[in-house]
Amino acid sequence: NKAHHIGSSLSCVDILTCLYFQIMNIDPKNLKNKDWFLLSKGHAALSQYVVLAKLGLFSEKELSDNFLSDGGRFGAHPESKNIPGIEISSGSLGHGLSITAGVALAAIKDQKKMKAYVLLGDGECNEGSVWEAAMAAPNFKLDNLYAIIDKNNFQQTGSNIEIMNVESLKDKWSSFGWHTIELDGHNIQALYNFFNESKNINKPKAIIANTVKGKGFSFSENNNDWHHSILTKSFYDKAVKELIKK
Repeated sequence: NKAHHIGSSLSCVDILTCLYFQIMNIDPKNLKNKDWFLLSKGHAALSQYVVLAKLGLFSEKELSDNFLSDGGRFGAHPESKNIPGIEISSGSLGHGLSITAGVALAAIKDQKKMKAYVLLGDGECNEGSVWEAAMAAPNFKLDNLYAIIDKNNFQQTGSNIEIMNVESLKDKWSSFGWHTIELDGHNIQALYNFFNESKNINKPKAIIANTVKGKGFSFSENNNDWHHSILTKSFYDKAVKELIKK
């Protein structure tokens, strides 16, 4: 009942599910040799926690009992020090792409087969540092780098169009030299197909993932109040009923 940033988490959980269970090279029993993933929009940490729990890195009960609890390790933003599977403590928007590009470049120089993935918010693309990294990645021929932009059309205080219109994201990323596609971010098959079909393209790859903030529930879909709203008992019960009907 303390699930902050529900809307932001629901818009990207399908993307994380596809990455962790179908695309990335990751062995829960050996986290030393694996692909790299950074949740740049760290306020959606709940979605990543759930996926990591499903992978078996910690129990679902521990997550349920300790999410946002005093002294607990599952905070509103992910912390690499306390949680297995978290590469970098994130949530200070605008830095994730630069960090992941650096990791991708290091992997190429070290002749590692590792791929580097980063998930950004569309509101995060207001940050100038995103575009510095977007310009650098093709320059360094980072063909092992994947950027997924969770385009749910909202940010903390309103719609992107009202605050800072970033359209057209597909044209922007393409113009920076990325191999770019726009698709339904809730269509796991479409995501899977792109990741597999783009393996041999000698460019960094970008997915503009059209998503729905608060996806899945009538009270939260495209409702930006759920950027911060808390899932009370009554809303939880309503959510469960809607899931049962599906």
